[in-house]
Amino acid sequence: MKKAAGSKSSFLRRYLPEFVYGGMDGSITTFAIVAGAIGASLSSIVVIIMGFANLFADGFSMAVANYVSTKSRNELDGKNRKNEKKTAFATFFAFLLVGLIPLISFVLAASTQNSLLIANQFKYSIILTGLAFIIVGWFRGEVTGRPKAKAALETFTIGAAASLIAFAVGWFLKGIIG
Repeated sequence: MKKAAGSKSSFLRRYLPEFVYGGMDGSITTFAIVAGAIGASLSSIVVIIMGFANLFADGFSMAVANYVSTKSRNELDGKNRKNEKKTAFATFFAFLLVGLIPLISFVLAASTQNSLLIANQFKYSIILTGLAFIIVGWFRGEVTGRPKAKAALETFTIGAAASLIAFAVGWFLKGIIG
């Protein structure tokens, strides 16, 4: 019984960095697309298109970079581990899973044509993305043994700062170009 718990802990420790990295970056970059587009007053369809393009292209890019980085580190350390594909997949999966969250309200609004959703899709995206930041941070604190609330607040703060920057850039550029 102890061995199973130990292997679960080992599994979490091995893939936690990829999950946190992929999840944080997925939610931050996707929400940055959302916030920048809304700041520039672009349509919801543009938000969805740009958001999904980012979700898959950036997720793939991160997974490949993770693969090459992990492989290079193993080669430098003289280790013959063949775990690079698993860490790359963990990064990609977390990026897609958590990165999809900022787009949920936009996709639901577009597919249901619900006027309440349409009117509040950005607000719902903010709330859902904020919760995603907190959950990823909480999970990080749980596995690493750090205070969960502190890890959650740290992750939320980083995500919020990136989101505000993206919104401000979109708003600023709209004022100059539009």
